Amino acid sequence: MPLSGLNNNLKRRISRRRALMTAAAMVSVPQLGSAAVVSDRHLRIESIEQTTVRLPMRPVPERNMAREIPHWKYFELFEVKLSNDVVGIGETMLYYTWRGTESEDVERVKGKNAVECMWDDTLGAGLQMALFDAVAKSAGVPVYRLLGDQVHERTPLSWWNIDTSAEDMVSDCKEALRQGYMSYKTKGRPWFDVHRQVKMATAAVPESFKIDMDFNDTLLDAERAIPILKDLEKYPQVDIYETPIPQEDIEGNCRIRDATRVAIAMHYGNPNPAVVIRREACDGFVVGGGAREVMDAAAVAAVADMPFWLQLVGSSLTAHFSLHFGAVCSHATWPAVNCHQLFSAQIVNRVPEVKGGTAAIPQQPGIGVQLDRDAIEKFRVPKPASRPEPKRLIETAWPDGQKAYIANDGEVNFVLTAGQKGKYPFYKKGAETRLVPEDGSKWWKEMYRRARNGLVLE
Repeated sequence: MPLSGLNNNLKRRISRRRALMTAAAMVSVPQLGSAAVVSDRHLRIESIEQTTVRLPMRPVPERNMAREIPHWKYFELFEVKLSNDVVGIGETMLYYTWRGTESEDVERVKGKNAVECMWDDTLGAGLQMALFDAVAKSAGVPVYRLLGDQVHERTPLSWWNIDTSAEDMVSDCKEALRQGYMSYKTKGRPWFDVHRQVKMATAAVPESFKIDMDFNDTLLDAERAIPILKDLEKYPQVDIYETPIPQEDIEGNCRIRDATRVAIAMHYGNPNPAVVIRREACDGFVVGGGAREVMDAAAVAAVADMPFWLQLVGSSLTAHFSLHFGAVCSHATWPAVNCHQLFSAQIVNRVPEVKGGTAAIPQQPGIGVQLDRDAIEKFRVPKPASRPEPKRLIETAWPDGQKAYIANDGEVNFVLTAGQKGKYPFYKKGAETRLVPEDGSKWWKEMYRRARNGLVLE
């Protein structure tokens, strides 16, 4: 975020934090490693190897992610070899990330000192992650030592899944609890009955287990949102509402925040954080992006004394990388969202071990995990030339017999966009949604053709 949008006090704090981070990155290696490690000769980037894998999902997310975002399975793995023979690893979820790595990004860092490159967010998720891993391994320290002073020994994590049926939500909440999680984040959507979802899920977990719902603007405005949010807040497990209405609607978000006991979260940066903080339009933030962007946002949140959750999305490799930011960010106290729980297999040797809702910060050099070579070979695929776009016809049905159909149209969030534009009946009770299998019938072909042009109501 540009500093021009903030007041002078925040500008000074962030500028000082940036200077400290740059200095720390340059001096921490010789303090913690051997003197030879920091020479250009030893930290020069010699080679970068890229591998694409397609990871399988667990059954519950598999059938729900398949409706709108089936392409989340594709990852690009980066292995960066330095001139000291240390290899750093990183990953990019190819079709959902804050920035992908292009071939020109790879070429422009070859031969350069890794320390000088690692804070460059424009390199993209996987390459930047691998550079941090390589530099930290070279110094013999965990990645968080390159980010700042450790303030947390453990950090909270949240289980994540896209919008699902009430039955699948119950199943996932139970599985999350079984694995030590105490928080579940999902989507609130008009094509599912949110009242039934929350009623059934909260009946299956203790009051100490928290449920956070991201509406992605689909509650449209405060007048329509508040009755729904007030109804859901009667369940003690309901803890955070994310982006209930468009974030630019400051007045509406202030009304919502005043009306509910549940905390309101906004994605950091939209609108201007200074306006959000001054108007008290939310209780905390969702923070993601590159290393520098995350640390800048964390500095602002600390000054404003507002909590946030880290949202760095990927497999278990990204989840472990996120833990290092959790170690040094004082206000990263809301459960982090990494989405690695979606997958039934990983490309590294372990997943974060969660107990009582939190995971320990890795103490091994680098990110703290190793590649699973057998898994990589098993799931290796050619890199797709473009985002995979299988045919999908989606049906929503209500108890009164009304049905709605929508089909993929080449855009990623084709269902969500319809909800944001108010095309669906507004949070009508009893809604159930399914992916209609392609059966070759004349009806399916005709409905798919019609539904590609927008929501069809019958």
